[in-house]
Amino acid sequence: MGGEIIQGQIISYTEMTALVGVSLQQGMNFRLPGGPVLLMSRRPNAPYDDQIEDEGRVLIYEGHDCPTTSSCPDPKKVDQPRNNLGGSLTQNGLFAEAAEHHKSQGVRPVQVRVFEKIRPGIWAFNGVFDLVDSWVADSNGRKVFKFKLQLNHWNAGLVASDPSLTEEDDRIIPGWVKFEVWKRDHGRCRKCGAHNGLHFDHIIPYSKGGSSKSPENIQILCAKHNLEKHDKID
Repeated sequence: MGGEIIQGQIISYTEMTALVGVSLQQGMNFRLPGGPVLLMSRRPNAPYDDQIEDEGRVLIYEGHDCPTTSSCPDPKKVDQPRNNLGGSLTQNGLFAEAAEHHKSQGVRPVQVRVFEKIRPGIWAFNGVFDLVDSWVADSNGRKVFKFKLQLNHWNAGLVASDPSLTEEDDRIIPGWVKFEVWKRDHGRCRKCGAHNGLHFDHIIPYSKGGSSKSPENIQILCAKHNLEKHDKID
């Protein structure tokens, strides 16, 4: 599925597009050479209702609206489309079809890389997720697609393969926490001020009772200091 990146790593938009091999112009990207990619946001006024459940092990991702055109002047007032006007599947349809194949035929779930927007031009890698379900839900009088994704812990080359990691270490830091930490640490390593190769780090690790839900327990470290710290408490 492409180059190597560790869950929680912070990258620029340019780095993200270089990693996936294409310039990403939309949030849902099923047919990419390295596998599907979803871009999510839980920032204030985000256009879609993306949710994080089960302490970050599960994502509920909302499908996307039709583009604004003369035939669709107000996308938020019409059902999200499964098919394009010519009959081909939209991104909603492609992801839904893959989830349906997994559920109905028992095929291996499609693996999806998920990136979360922290601020314009800055993204965090949330991990590799298995696409396990999809459905259509009512939302303010219209139909929207919902997709359920479950964290895949040991995807080779994309999630850290350190054997000391457990399920507890793979939980996602909520978007609002990432945003607050990014502002507090000014987008730099808290140890040396570096602004490249950054990661969100738990000051108190999960294994020692640390939480993902408090900005006070999260800091930004560069790759060097993140590796040196590992599971130690500062």
